Amino acid sequence: MQTMLFLIFLTLYVIAVVGNFGMAVIIKRDVRLHTQMYAFLQSLSLLDICYSSTIAPRALMNYMKEDRMVSFGGCAAQFFFLSLFSTTEAFLLDAMAYEGFIAICNPLLYPVTMSRWVCALLVLGSYLWGVLNAVTQATMTFRLPFCRSNEINDFFCDVPPLLSLSCSDTFINQLVLLGFCGSIIVGTFLVVLISYIYIILTILRIQTVQGCWKAFSTCVSHLTGVCLFFGTVFFMYAQPSATVSMEQSKVVSVFYTIVIPMLNPLIYSLRNKDVQQALRRSKKKLSL
Repeated sequence: MQTMLFLIFLTLYVIAVVGNFGMAVIIKRDVRLHTQMYAFLQSLSLLDICYSSTIAPRALMNYMKEDRMVSFGGCAAQFFFLSLFSTTEAFLLDAMAYEGFIAICNPLLYPVTMSRWVCALLVLGSYLWGVLNAVTQATMTFRLPFCRSNEINDFFCDVPPLLSLSCSDTFINQLVLLGFCGSIIVGTFLVVLISYIYIILTILRIQTVQGCWKAFSTCVSHLTGVCLFFGTVFFMYAQPSATVSMEQSKVVSVFYTIVIPMLNPLIYSLRNKDVQQALRRSKKKLSL
């Protein structure tokens, strides 16, 4: 069983790293992809590499050795970076939805509203929100006294298994988790939802079927990624049983920390003609 799990984790992690790194390199090398939309996609690819690397290497090490101890500092570091990258991804998906909204609903204002400077600020702002959430969660969680079992019923350090180990009252922590993290999840989701409501209403006003499909096809990949990410995050943290059903939570956490970063390059490349053409041009250059 350990060997099988090791091979599954290794395969998923390798595909995630190779796929996202390849996507970032293609966007960097192809001049035709040097636009704001692909700048966000490149940022998402690099973020997913960091995101999956926070979890997968440690999990792989656990399957290869009998001693699976993690130091207190190592657990805190993993917890911090997991919160940082997951929060940043939520806000980065928001920025991508806003870019799509401007491109379809206000195309004449696009050069001004979505300049390279604005894109850089949106990416920087996403990371700043990630740092704020990570510092808040890590500070509140690791100030708790841990005097029960030192075994975490999970394969990485996350909020639910850590709170279950504390011997003090964790009501304030749960309140902050519900209030602060909940507002981030709900807020970012609402921004995406409102953006796509306006996008769909604008698309429906296009008179030609070909024009409607062309406009909608530019958003399909991002909408798929958004549904996967927010669907699993809502299931993981918004349901009341998230702190009780640890076995169920472990399955879901594998999905949103490793499987989604692996799927993102496939989602954005398979549905994107520009990326496919850039990939063909790269293959031709390598073959010459």
